[in-house]
Amino acid sequence: MKLKSLILGTVAAAGLSTGAFAADLGVLTSLDVCDALGISGLTISSDTNCLQISGGVSYEFNWGDYRQGNVTGSDLIVAVTPVGSYGIIGSSGDVVGADGFETDYDSKVEAWLKFVGTADSDFGPAKAVLKIKSVSQTRFINEGEAGADGIQLGGADSSVGGVDNSDFYIDEGYVSIGDSTVIMAGKKSSIANFGDSEPFNFTKLFAWDAVDDGVGFDADGDRVNFTGEHVIQVVSDLGNGLNVGVGLENLNGADSDGTAGAVGTLTNAHGAGTLVGVLSYAGEGITAHVTGLAIGVLDGQVDAWGVHAGATGTFDNFRVRAAVGYLGKDYTSFGGAESNTLHAMLTGEATFDMFTVALSGEYARAENTTAGTESNGFGVGGSIGAAITDGVKINLGARYFNNDLAVGDENTLQVAAQLVAAVSETIKVTGEVGAYWRDTTAVTVFDFNDAVVYGSAELAWAPGGGFTSSIKGQATSEGAYRATYKAAKTFE
Repeated sequence: MKLKSLILGTVAAAGLSTGAFAADLGVLTSLDVCDALGISGLTISSDTNCLQISGGVSYEFNWGDYRQGNVTGSDLIVAVTPVGSYGIIGSSGDVVGADGFETDYDSKVEAWLKFVGTADSDFGPAKAVLKIKSVSQTRFINEGEAGADGIQLGGADSSVGGVDNSDFYIDEGYVSIGDSTVIMAGKKSSIANFGDSEPFNFTKLFAWDAVDDGVGFDADGDRVNFTGEHVIQVVSDLGNGLNVGVGLENLNGADSDGTAGAVGTLTNAHGAGTLVGVLSYAGEGITAHVTGLAIGVLDGQVDAWGVHAGATGTFDNFRVRAAVGYLGKDYTSFGGAESNTLHAMLTGEATFDMFTVALSGEYARAENTTAGTESNGFGVGGSIGAAITDGVKINLGARYFNNDLAVGDENTLQVAAQLVAAVSETIKVTGEVGAYWRDTTAVTVFDFNDAVVYGSAELAWAPGGGFTSSIKGQATSEGAYRATYKAAKTFE
């Protein structure tokens, strides 16, 4: 709270002190240093430094019967792949002990402020970056009723369905210096590149969804263990579209994939220190990268390693993309297992007049060498889109995944139809209907039988000024439903 008060008080004082000439300038800004550094937006300058301020607030409210179970709640799992499972909204139904309380609701506010102080130096721009963030969330599952034990659940409790609550904290705090070559140190995100990995077909692919929008690794990196946090990084622009980067990340051992003290899991101490290397290229119609990870290097022993590579080529009316991700783990030195996962994807898209056709395929494998088990799976997807008018488009698509297990096969199929209509320059309507089918010979528990039909409709509004808002409704044939309202505003 002291940090927040200090920063907000400083900004307020700066605003009051400039009140005398605000009428002339029209905004809280100064020239000279900021202009010389090429920095625009909401800025304040001194004789040697330019302070750039940005921020945002977002709000989301959900209501309905959309989380299965009567404790933490979960999605309705519709597909199981070697690299994870994918689910949609699920109804609690007649859960034992729920006593007819099935309504779920969730309210979440996020707010952030970012300050970047920049000065010139002999080596290029010298920066200090500070981003503070706050999350306030309340979630009730089954109206706060738990189960037969009668315990009330809900509210600001991280043990209830993954609720995120935190007062203002330092989300980013680091220094950097340089121009074509930049040195960075402090708390920040990873330099790892997991992009060039999104399928072009509108239904995407099941294993890609299971990874949380990625091939082997989450594409935006927010769920990739052992990256970011406390870092020392160097990135360099070599010219002609070629960039290289190397860094030591997770130096504080803040991330892990196990429980501290549990035998055989890569906990904070074992996993501290990740060596990251990145080589990327961006040229005319081509983007490509290779990222390598060596995890747990601070104790002198690499406990896990990974690689991700991706490339996208755009040629007139045709696009093609390929990506592969691999992660190998060897936890045998501290009582764990040796295992690895492999995920690869190939996708292409072609545009012919008003029509767009996209085809995608993926392969996934998970192997536990110590236990002698392995699962393999493959998936395909495709879609065809038609631009009826400048503002109206129809998409038809399907995707399929086969998971080959030692105990049998699991198969999931989805078909979907989507309508996207730009009602005006600021309002867009999106509607979708579809169904999921599953077939299994494996001895596993599925959350539904035979088929689930679903439908959704969304109204999105973007009037400008950094403001966006939307309202969306979803429902399934299993009795699940959810209404979602979102609103957000950013400034810079």
